[in-house]
Amino acid sequence: MIERRKSRLVKAGNVRIGGGAPVVLQSMTNTLTTDAGGTIRQINDLMRAGCDLVRVAVPDFDSVVTFGQIRKAVGVPLIADIHFDYKLAIAAIENGADKIRINPGNIGGFDRVRKILRAAEKYNIPIRIGVNAGSLEKNLRLSKGVSVEAMLESCLKQVKAVEDEGFRNIVLSIKTSSIPAAIEVNRLAAKETDYPLHLGLTEAGLPEDGSVKSAVALGILLAEGIGDTIRVSLTGDPLNEIRTGLTILRVLGLKPPGLDIISCPTCARTHGPVEDTARRLQCELAGINKPLKIAVMGCEVNGPGEAREADIGLAFSKNGGIIFRKGEILGRLKNPLEDFMKEVKKLI
Repeated sequence: MIERRKSRLVKAGNVRIGGGAPVVLQSMTNTLTTDAGGTIRQINDLMRAGCDLVRVAVPDFDSVVTFGQIRKAVGVPLIADIHFDYKLAIAAIENGADKIRINPGNIGGFDRVRKILRAAEKYNIPIRIGVNAGSLEKNLRLSKGVSVEAMLESCLKQVKAVEDEGFRNIVLSIKTSSIPAAIEVNRLAAKETDYPLHLGLTEAGLPEDGSVKSAVALGILLAEGIGDTIRVSLTGDPLNEIRTGLTILRVLGLKPPGLDIISCPTCARTHGPVEDTARRLQCELAGINKPLKIAVMGCEVNGPGEAREADIGLAFSKNGGIIFRKGEILGRLKNPLEDFMKEVKKLI
């Protein structure tokens, strides 16, 4: 059982962040925000996949208008992602944002940050203060380089300035693409403050590499009890972010178990399309959160025994396949893929 770091509680809509609440999984849309229909569809897909919060970029005032329309049409809290223009942040708040993400260092003066704080205070929504390795203040870059020390100093300086305004409805985020630096700076931030921490890597890359990088960095921190909300940032379809994030949280026991498709690595004994079958199951059962372990194994020699923990499993054979449950063979299948899919769907 992981002992979670104690952090203060903030709320984004009906979602609790910190304060002992379950780790919150979030992603970000990559549709044009001005495409309200497309963005709504993507948000609904993310919700069905298990996303708790969705971040939406608000780059201009046309996007503010559609952001308000989108907010009314979806059932998940939305975070407005703002860079540079404080007026966009205020307008997004007035159009229903449940949380604002800003980098105070690029808003253009603390007087403008102060106006965002007052608006957030009025509507009682939290602000995520973000510091990225690539957006450090010039004086820190020159004096300390892009380092853990510089990122932490930047974050704590911004927190102090916001606290001096009497505002404490804050989530902190310090991100970098370096795994060792991400781990170290978040460990330090966890000791220095009691604010909820948002974890993630920047520019993690394509799903095949970015998932591994994120699992290492986020997995280490979460196993130490650090982290209240996470995003696995991956290039491409944001649904991959949710799949990876859910897997990370579930294997650590930080989310209830859900659908788990396991498969063997295959060898010369393999008698069927293990990879294709596992991928088809993953695709057709997407969005199913029922606790169910499904195994796809290459042969009947090792399959039932190696996947003994599976609720239902398929092991290919020379003449088709066998179906098994908890290691016990239930019968043989002449058309293994289609017959197995029918049996699986009876359990959903």
